Amino acid sequence: MVFVISKNGTPLMPTKRHGKVRRLLKQGLAKVVNREPFTIQLLYETTSYTQPVTVGIDIGSKTVGVSAVTDKEEIFSAEVQLRQDIKKLLLERRQHRRFRRYRKTRYRKPRFLNRRKKDGWLPPSLQWKVDAHVRIINKLGKIIPITKVVVEVAPFDIQKVQNPDIEGKNYQNDPQKGFADVREYCLWRAGYKSELSGKTGILEVHHIIPRSKGGTDAPSNLIVLTAEEHKMLHEGKIKIPKSRLEQIKVFKDAAHVSTIGWHIVNKLRQNYHVEITYGSITKERRDMYGLEKSHRDDAFVIAGGNIQERASEWYFGKFFRRQNRSLHKANPIKGGKRPINTVKQVRGFRRFDKVECEGKIGIVTGLRSSGYFSISELSGEKISDTVKYTKLRVIERSKTLMFERMVEAAWS
Repeated sequence: MVFVISKNGTPLMPTKRHGKVRRLLKQGLAKVVNREPFTIQLLYETTSYTQPVTVGIDIGSKTVGVSAVTDKEEIFSAEVQLRQDIKKLLLERRQHRRFRRYRKTRYRKPRFLNRRKKDGWLPPSLQWKVDAHVRIINKLGKIIPITKVVVEVAPFDIQKVQNPDIEGKNYQNDPQKGFADVREYCLWRAGYKSELSGKTGILEVHHIIPRSKGGTDAPSNLIVLTAEEHKMLHEGKIKIPKSRLEQIKVFKDAAHVSTIGWHIVNKLRQNYHVEITYGSITKERRDMYGLEKSHRDDAFVIAGGNIQERASEWYFGKFFRRQNRSLHKANPIKGGKRPINTVKQVRGFRRFDKVECEGKIGIVTGLRSSGYFSISELSGEKISDTVKYTKLRVIERSKTLMFERMVEAAWS
């Protein structure tokens, strides 16, 4: 598909007539405005007739599925990988700011009167995911005349997932009922002795999966150890048995999807006609049409796809951090001024620029002032760890959201 926009920027229907597209570009009647997805803009007046296009979006915590469907065919299909480093970067920034108060630099006034949260507030990591979903649709709306957006709202019942037979009052009869807190329950469950060695003494409760990595305070993620064993575990001298690790179920992503669903719907409704559907409906229709379980197949079904011709190509998208804008570093330069990242651009190349390297298309993942760079595919697979800049050719400058074209055969 070649996506087309009119002279005034209005999206038109995409085309497969590559020969006509080449003639328009060669004659100066059109120009390329985007490489992936390949988009041209007409430089002459034309009609603005379009067909109804429905976009389906499969909400995800790590990967988002998107599909645009007409009455006859699927014209766009993509899976977009979201960033997972927002919380980590915010914690790092907070640490740098706290350290800064103890250095001889300009005074930074403490915050304590401006922490009131607005209605509908979300943690920054979840708010970014909401904005990312909306950004994907807005980007698609610039190249496709979207008529309707269908969003799958997926509220997860975590207790039902853990215990399919739970119902009624049993929701209130958790195993922890009657205990003051989860620590007391874990000690009782362990018989007031270590769950690793059976020793007694000073007992402590350890998070098997740290909270910073998605772990929770659920009893399945907690293990009772002696104080000595707890210390040895953090020092790496002992390990938790694999059998215990396999018992842990992490519902972080399910909780995120349940939380952000309606926020995405409400934000999209400001600019689009939005309808909602549910996961049970998607699953039933996917099984009816014999489709595999994947984000883009779910998005196709959500968009109302059934007998339409599927797209022979699809796009893998990925969000990137454009710049490191943190004002406060661990090792500031003298005088408290903002430290300068000396390797921002080398020989005309920047991080995440899409380049051609040794006959392959990749992105610049590492810059060196010597002129030798690290190149990887958009999916993360390494192409070359050290290649000279003279062997690279810039294809597309870095963006917050970048796409790579894939073929159906490779996906299958």
